[in-house]
Amino acid sequence: MDVAQIISIAFVMGLVGSLHCLGMCGPIAMALPMGNRSTAGRLYGGLLYNLGRILTYTWLGLVLGLAGGFLITPKLQSAICIFFGAAILVYLLLPSTIKKTVAGKTPAKGFFLALRKQLGKLLSAQTNSSFFGVGMLNGLLPCGMIYLALTSSFLTGSVVKGSLFMAAFGAGTFPAMLAAVFFGSFFNQQVRLNLRKAVPFFLACMAVLLVLRGLNLGIPYVSPSLPQNAARVEVLCH
Repeated sequence: MDVAQIISIAFVMGLVGSLHCLGMCGPIAMALPMGNRSTAGRLYGGLLYNLGRILTYTWLGLVLGLAGGFLITPKLQSAICIFFGAAILVYLLLPSTIKKTVAGKTPAKGFFLALRKQLGKLLSAQTNSSFFGVGMLNGLLPCGMIYLALTSSFLTGSVVKGSLFMAAFGAGTFPAMLAAVFFGSFFNQQVRLNLRKAVPFFLACMAVLLVLRGLNLGIPYVSPSLPQNAARVEVLCH
């Protein structure tokens, strides 16, 4: 898959996934202290926040693409697609009590708690550099949509393509997330709750597509057959 195709797929994925981003990361964007700023100031702060977020995505894509270059094979690619898709579906079907228990025992719990603490400090700083920092840290928070995108960057098997995939994905989420920063105060609590309720449905659709992709059913675009005798293949899970 050439670079132009990778960028277009990633951008559309980010654009379509903006609903998920508004439901999961939207509260952080809406919490940016913009109330006393002019229109130009709000726009500048929103741009800095999103630039930081996209920069983190790009670096993560670079690392995953590098790892994929050493590890990815057609058989492993199919297995990863099926595993991640099935794992997401199982997680969505778990009772909320079990989800909270699992989340509370994650090995990275301490890291994410420290991350949220640092986010709180940056949000209270109310400076342009703090907005950029909030965006960078926001890109490290756990998010199902980001995990799907990172899986795709890993499957590119290339540093350049992996980083470009995540940069384009971030660009696709940019319009919605900028709107969240700029018009966050106009989103009432009910709108935010409705967005969050739509997140599981969207994730379920993406999970099913992942499983179908990994099954190699020979369905164009949805589940194309991958050449199993090649040393490495560059076909994305999305």
